[in-house]
Amino acid sequence: MKVIGRLILAAVVIAAISFFAAPGVAFFAIRSAADANDAAALTRLIDYGAVRQSLRPQLTGNPAAQAPAPSFLEDPIGAVRRQFEQAAPLGPTPDVYLTPAAVAALTRGEGRYAAQRTTPASEGERNDLFPEPVFWGVNRARMAVTDEGGSKTIFTFERKGPFEWRLVHIGLPEGVAPAPRHQPVVPPIPRVEKSGKTGG
Repeated sequence: MKVIGRLILAAVVIAAISFFAAPGVAFFAIRSAADANDAAALTRLIDYGAVRQSLRPQLTGNPAAQAPAPSFLEDPIGAVRRQFEQAAPLGPTPDVYLTPAAVAALTRGEGRYAAQRTTPASEGERNDLFPEPVFWGVNRARMAVTDEGGSKTIFTFERKGPFEWRLVHIGLPEGVAPAPRHQPVVPPIPRVEKSGKTGG
C-alpha cells in the first residue's frame, strides 16, 4: 500500500509541475518550430487571429486604436472611421512579425527588428535568451524576453486544455517599427566588345 501511495503522490507532483510548466514548454516549442520553419507546429501553438489583433494597434502608432471601438449609436462618425481604419491600417501589417523567421527572432529578444528577418538565424547567430515569468495564473501566463538594452518583448499564453497553451498576444517593445533593410543594388558590369582588330 505504501508503494501505491508513493506512486500516486509522485504522479500528483509530476502533474502539478507539468500543469504550471506547460506555458514555458510552449514558449520553447514555438522557438524550436520557428527555427525548423515548421508552419504546422506553429499553427497548433499560436492563435494567429488573436496575435494579429494584438499587434495591429502597436504598429499603427495610433494610441486611440487600442481603445474599444465607439458605439454606432453614441458616435456614428467615430464608429465608421474606426471601420475604415481597421480595413486599411497604416504602417506595416502584423504578418511581418508572424513568419517563422520573425517569430524565432521575437523569442530571442530582437523586438521590432524581428520584422526584418527573412530567414531564421544560423546556429552561430542565435542568442537563446531565457524568458522570465511576468505573470503566472491558472489560465493565463506572460513571459518576457529582455534584450541587452533592456527592451522587453512580452508573450502572453492562454490555456486551451489541461496541458495545452497557445500564444494569444505579443507585446512589442516601445517605439516604432524600423524601416526595412534594403539590399544594395550592384550595377551590372559593362560588357566590353572585342573589335577583333590586331595591331600591325
